[in-house]
This record gives sequence, structure tokens and C-alpha cells, in this order.
Amino acid sequence: MAVSSTFVSADGEGYELQMGRWSRRLAPLLVDFAGVARGARVLDVGCGTGSLAFELARNPAIGRIDGIDFSPVYVEHARRRNSDARLDFHTGDACALPFEAASFDHALSMLVLQFVPRAADAVREMRRVTRPGGIVAAATWDSRSLVMVRLVFDTAAVIDAEANTRRARFGVRPLTRPGELAQAWRDAGLADVVDGTLTIRMDFASFADFWAPCEGRDGPIADYVGTLDATARAKLRELVSRAYLDGDADGPRSYAATAWAVRGRVPG
Repeated sequence: MAVSSTFVSADGEGYELQMGRWSRRLAPLLVDFAGVARGARVLDVGCGTGSLAFELARNPAIGRIDGIDFSPVYVEHARRRNSDARLDFHTGDACALPFEAASFDHALSMLVLQFVPRAADAVREMRRVTRPGGIVAAATWDSRSLVMVRLVFDTAAVIDAEANTRRARFGVRPLTRPGELAQAWRDAGLADVVDGTLTIRMDFASFADFWAPCEGRDGPIADYVGTLDATARAKLRELVSRAYLDGDADGPRSYAATAWAVRGRVPG
């Protein structure tokens, strides 16, 4: 059976600490970029713990929002947080969406397509379930400039060949390089394709705040750190702390994080 997601998911709260707090900052930027101001029904593909779906629900001109994710634990976490009758969360495959053609006015996806090995299939599915004239939009991190990840993997790569391999793999994930999202949208037959970038700040209170997700169970960094024995993990933590401190006292740090974004219209 083909794997439809390579993202390591274990715990909704763990994801919130690792990425959810940042996806909540990115979500309103993607909604604005997509130009989704109203609609009877909108789909969030790869909804995770619900950041984009909840942002869409802030708009009373949207009648219904369906979120779908490959991870049952993330879907359950989103359901527990939800108190809006317009929202519904489903477990499912982005490459085989369980919805009829033209079921949605718009379909959006945030920070997930880079973890879908058959990303082109997922884009075609987003187009299939969106009505003619509807918007299909997405955002993925610019992996090579993502400071939070590079700080760990660049440090680890100096002392561990496996970390170097993982760093290289992370940097070439699907749809994370210039122009790749726009090309995928054109290949899927979407019209009026526009791409751009969206930038947020990732703010950490201290090195402990920065490092905590690294020893969790969610995402590519935690997946790597979890392979290390106690000695190697302690050594990596010490070296990454030096990079975080950067000659200054421990305390708050703010790193830029940029995502590629694309939108297109279903012809017809």
C-alpha cells in the first residue's frame, strides 16, 4: 500500500507545541492570500489539529468547514477543541478524498503537501472536489530557510552522518522550493495561478521552550532526536543551545519563517 503521509504524528498536544502554535499564525495569512471570503462549504486538507479550519470558522460568511487529516490522533484533538457546529473533522487520505466531485466552494491545504509523497495526486483531488470557479490554495514551508529546523539539523549534521542525510531529505521535500507549488497547480489544470510567500515570526521564550518539541514524538526533528541514545542526545542539546544563545544570555528569540503559497481557480 502506498504511504500517503511521511509526517510522524503521535500526540495532538505534542503537535501544538511543535508546529500548531506557528500554524495558527500562518493560517490568517493563507486565508487572505487565497481570497476565500465566503462559501457554502470549504475544505481543509491535512487539517492537523485544526488551525486553518478554526481560522476559516472565524468568518460568518462561510457556511461549513470540513477538515481532513491522515492522523487519527490529530483529528480527535481537533474535535475535542471544537465548539462550532459548522466544523466537522474527518480521518482520511489527501490522495483519495472521500467526497464527491465539486462538493466544495474552495479547498485549502496548509503545511502538509510537503509530507505527501504523491503530492500531485493530492492536488488533483483538491481540484476534483472543488466546484468550477472555486479556489484551490496551499502553503508549504520554505524548508531550506526554516531557522527552527536548520538550527537543529545543521548542528547535528556536523557530528552525525544520519543527521546530514535527514537534513538533505528535509531540504528537498516535495513542493518546498521556488516555483514548485505553482507548477503543480498548473499541472493539475488549475487556472489563474498565482504564487507568493507568507512570512511569520516564531517566538520562543527560552532555549527550554525551543528544545522541548525536539524531545517530543511529533515531526521530523523529534523523529531524529528520538533515535539518539542519552549521551548523543545530551551532546546535541548542548551544541544546539550554544547556537540558540549565540553569545547572549538565555531568553526570548524570534526567528523568521517563510512559506511558499499558491492559489488557482477551477476552470469552468
